[in-house]
Amino acid sequence: MLKLYHTPVSPNSHRVWVTLIEKGLEFELVEVNLTGEQFKPEFLAMNPFHHIPVLVDDDNTIIESLAILDYLEAKYPTPAMLPDNPKDLSTVRMVQLVTVNELLPSASPLFPVMLGLSKGDEEKIKQAKEKVGTIFKFFESLLDERPFFGSETITLADAVAGTVVPWLPRAGVPLTDYSKLNRWCDRILSRPAWEQTKATPEAMEQIKSAMAARMSS
Repeated sequence: MLKLYHTPVSPNSHRVWVTLIEKGLEFELVEVNLTGEQFKPEFLAMNPFHHIPVLVDDDNTIIESLAILDYLEAKYPTPAMLPDNPKDLSTVRMVQLVTVNELLPSASPLFPVMLGLSKGDEEKIKQAKEKVGTIFKFFESLLDERPFFGSETITLADAVAGTVVPWLPRAGVPLTDYSKLNRWCDRILSRPAWEQTKATPEAMEQIKSAMAARMSS
């Protein structure tokens, strides 16, 4: 059986978690407490870079969330979460990579504020919101009359962006100026995979503790 080593609030973990559910796969969840469990020898044996998530499929161990998503799509292709059309495929890949390489780094100053850990540096917060707004505008331009990015059915782009974008209005970046993205976000959050993986208060406290420890070190 598939086994996912994860942390519930991590977007890197969450995108794999919802994809497993969307594909209807059976899997076991193993929660990793990021206050130290990621440095234990048994975890480092799976991932020497001490990051989550890690997916174990029998004798195959995969690290890095985008690699895991590609593995799941290749080995378990039904239902398909990548379009065949080249233009649509490029849209999916752009959303995935912009989320990972642009959105998450740009939004990082907002996360302590969102969790109530810090008011943050006013200038850095302003710059972060501007960068996030630029990305939201780009995502808005990629959405058409179809309900998902580049597809009538949910894709890996939705799994990646859909585990980051919905958090950002809590950090003071509203979606009201991006009508298509706002409707997409509502659509994503109403799906059973997102309902089943909603962060519990305990999970929120765990991530707050881990972030507070990093901020104080």
